[in-house]
Amino acid sequence: MKVITAMLLVAVVWSQEWKSALSDSIIHIGAIFDESARKDDEVFRLAVADLNLNNEILETEKITISVEFVDGNNPFQAVQEACELMNRGILALVTSIGCMSAGSIQTLSNAMHIPHLFIQRSPAGSPRSDCPPTSRVPGTDDYTLMVRPPIYLNDVIMQVVSEYSWQKFIIFYDSDFDIRGIEDFLDRSSQQGMDVSLQKVESNINMMITSLFRTMRVEELHRYRDTLRRAVLFMSPATAKAFITEVVETNLVAFDCHWILINEEISDYDLQELVMKSIGRLTLVRQTFPMPQNASQRCVKHNHRINNSLCDPKNPRSHQLEITNRYIYDSVLLLANTFHRKLEDRKWHSMASLSCIRKNTKPWQGGKSMLDTIKKNGVSGLTSFLEFDDNGSNPNIFFEILGTNYGEDRGRGVTRLATWDPVHGLNGTLTDRKLENNMRGVVLRVVTVLEEPFVMVSENVLGKPKKYQGYSIDVLDALSDYLGFKYEIYVAPDHKYGSLQPDGQWNGLMGELVFKRADVGLSALTITPERESVVDFTTRYMDYSVGVLLRKAERTVDMFACLAPFDLSLWACIAGTVLLVGILVYLLNWLNPPRLPMGSVSPTTLYNSMWFVYGSFVQQGGEVPYTTLATRMMMGVWWMFALIVISSYTANLAAFLTISRIENSIQSLQDLSKQTELPYGTVLDSAVYDQVRYKSMNPFERDPMYSQMWRMINRTGGGENNVEESKEGIRKVKYGRFGFVWDAAVLEYVANNDEDCSFYAVSSNAPDRGYGIAMQHGSPYRDIFSQRVLELQQNGDMDILKLKWWPRDSPCDLYSSIQTRQQGNALDIHSFAGVFCVLAAGVVLSCLIAMVESWWSRRKGSRVPSKEDDKEIDLEHLHRRVNSLCTDDESPHKQFSTSSVDLTPLDMDALPAARQALEQISDFRNTHITTTTFIPEQIQTLSRTLSAKAAAGFSTGFGSGGGVLQDHRTGGVGPFRQRAPNGGFFRSPIKTMSSIPYQSTGPGPNFGYGNDPDRGTSI
Repeated sequence: MKVITAMLLVAVVWSQEWKSALSDSIIHIGAIFDESARKDDEVFRLAVADLNLNNEILETEKITISVEFVDGNNPFQAVQEACELMNRGILALVTSIGCMSAGSIQTLSNAMHIPHLFIQRSPAGSPRSDCPPTSRVPGTDDYTLMVRPPIYLNDVIMQVVSEYSWQKFIIFYDSDFDIRGIEDFLDRSSQQGMDVSLQKVESNINMMITSLFRTMRVEELHRYRDTLRRAVLFMSPATAKAFITEVVETNLVAFDCHWILINEEISDYDLQELVMKSIGRLTLVRQTFPMPQNASQRCVKHNHRINNSLCDPKNPRSHQLEITNRYIYDSVLLLANTFHRKLEDRKWHSMASLSCIRKNTKPWQGGKSMLDTIKKNGVSGLTSFLEFDDNGSNPNIFFEILGTNYGEDRGRGVTRLATWDPVHGLNGTLTDRKLENNMRGVVLRVVTVLEEPFVMVSENVLGKPKKYQGYSIDVLDALSDYLGFKYEIYVAPDHKYGSLQPDGQWNGLMGELVFKRADVGLSALTITPERESVVDFTTRYMDYSVGVLLRKAERTVDMFACLAPFDLSLWACIAGTVLLVGILVYLLNWLNPPRLPMGSVSPTTLYNSMWFVYGSFVQQGGEVPYTTLATRMMMGVWWMFALIVISSYTANLAAFLTISRIENSIQSLQDLSKQTELPYGTVLDSAVYDQVRYKSMNPFERDPMYSQMWRMINRTGGGENNVEESKEGIRKVKYGRFGFVWDAAVLEYVANNDEDCSFYAVSSNAPDRGYGIAMQHGSPYRDIFSQRVLELQQNGDMDILKLKWWPRDSPCDLYSSIQTRQQGNALDIHSFAGVFCVLAAGVVLSCLIAMVESWWSRRKGSRVPSKEDDKEIDLEHLHRRVNSLCTDDESPHKQFSTSSVDLTPLDMDALPAARQALEQISDFRNTHITTTTFIPEQIQTLSRTLSAKAAAGFSTGFGSGGGVLQDHRTGGVGPFRQRAPNGGFFRSPIKTMSSIPYQSTGPGPNFGYGNDPDRGTSI
């Protein structure tokens, strides 16, 4: 009881002394801390105690404090406690809370002119995020000073990821981290083409991992396992340790994983535990404070000595300090130095006594002076050096990057890889030197599949290992020369790239990697999600796209290329026009016949009209003119029409004979998918086969083009149009009607190196995949291979290697669908073969007509005339009649030759009047005299052959006697079968000719012809 009484007495005395000290002291500092940050309060009180013992700074003055604890998520409580502290007369306020409560206090301090030193504290140790800006009245000062520097996590992690050449990774963040803090990093990574995923880590990590195994299929777990190989952790050290432990124990990560943990507050104790729990490679980014190596210099800062428990590295307590603890100590030290300067300048203002509740309360008059003094000064303390710029921020921050190498052993050593600061950036390198050194002397076993031009056998000598060449081999040699490894290469046993079999096993090249029989897989191997689930791929070293190989259309011999300028319908119209105009010309002449001179022959027959119109059309003219106005008008219009048609034909013929317009209907994959006449396919169970199937059947990525292609490729279950190897598909294209769908790069090489240049390739424009180097799942060589591939691409070495196999000056046209000529545009014989054929046909037809005419003439001269043929008259009868005429008339005609008798003109009135007499003429046979009558008006010819029996019918005209006209030279009957050249006379083979005028000697039949001088009769 006495002990308790004594303790109460001591407590009362101590409280009285504290009140007297509080009333006597002129330096009063207020502090507000988060309820969970009891260590902040402990360090704050320790700093005040150290400074009160230092007589060099405050001399006789002592610092008094008032501390309050608030809920970090309750701004109203924070403002209420701050207002209470201001009522107590504080000269400055130090807070270590979150952004939500700090914003409210910032507004209050600006109104009251109380300097506010804000130390941002992240919840539960998660990484910080930028606090949202607080609105203030323009033109007023901001009395809140940011003791902790701005957040540079976005810049640091971007630098680290770029140094590691990561292109695909996942970001894990805990529930307390504000994801808005890395928006800038996500935007910049997206602009650089990085594939970044986000996943939130729940508080119950075990339940989260268990749900993954319960909801995901085996293939999805493999894919998720591959995603975890590269990860960035934005979480507190405690959450990171629990998360790493779970994923390692559940075998979600392997020894090839590489994780980066970034957090400003990672203690040495947390660092050792994280390394112990992780496998693979671990990189840690944390804030550091440069300190002198000498322990005595660490604790003595100018005119103040820091407590050894906080600055001595040998003291375990110093390693447990949080960053906020360090900034709280330095904040108190900075305020003490500020008060010291104010006391020396004798510009001290009285203690503030403010009331936040009153409306007319004026702010502290000395607040502006106190704020300026704080900004002008700086101190060295536990955070190296604390100062403020004009914006009220602390610019001094440093990060250190620590890391381990690959390995399965836990408890590996941690080395300092580099440092980073806003001024100098990254200082150091993050390259894994140990891995580079290990590559020298390493022999890799490489499995491949022969595929031109990626991998080909260059030398195959019996008893010696095969030598290989190709684009992929050149890339592998470039990596080998730089990294120092050697390799042994062999071909996959089944010569296939590999696919997942029904029993769940992989065959081909992929099976060799899955079953650990090979270290590296190299060929025209495309990166697909299915393959990435079981093996690792480097960065793509060449873009990939699907193409189709087709055979060029051979240039066909068009013998009638001369007909190409006009369409068939146009030629038909022209031919019909020639016939129509010829008929019209004939009709116009028939309706209005021209007057021709005596002895002229009328040309107005249908045959002559047709011939004249055709001659005009081909610009050869006509031999007989037309004199009527209507006919000439018709021919004028026809000649103009012929001129336009012939000119157009001539101009268009030159273009058609010098420019090839042969086009193939397949010029893209869309054209290929739309047609069904040409079959096409690919290699069965290949990556192209799976890609077409996936894009045609997946409801989220269904492509109509691939759907149509899949129907053709999968016809009859895929066995009809697909092949087992790519070489077989190329042979089907070369020797048949087939389209081979395959890698566009391979098809371009095949088309470029074909001896006949008989191929052309069509490919898609946008590459959606790439060729990569495959490795065993978890291979430690993938990153270094990928980094070197990127260097080869940036230096242009990869383009040089590519030009070796795909040269720009290709001897073949890869994209033309026809076989073009290599010499100029000179016309060849094929272009004019049709013209020569037409000429030959005309010659042959003319010869045939000549032979027929000759045969017909001979047959007509030798055959026995029929009733319908020309009638012959007894020359003896005609001779007697002519002699009787000569006896009555002593005209000179008495001395005519009997071998040739010409009567011009012979009056037709002398002929018998009865038609029966004319019909009887047809009964006479075996005569050799022909009479011909011309009637020009009707363009008719009447021929009659009179026999000996009809001689009496001419008694009126020739006398009543009968006799035979004897040839005075031969004494026989004169054969009058030849027509005279004037068309109106007939002569015998004997060339002697005499004309005898004839007049009617007696009454006879009158045919109504009169004495028209244009009429004539020849015998």
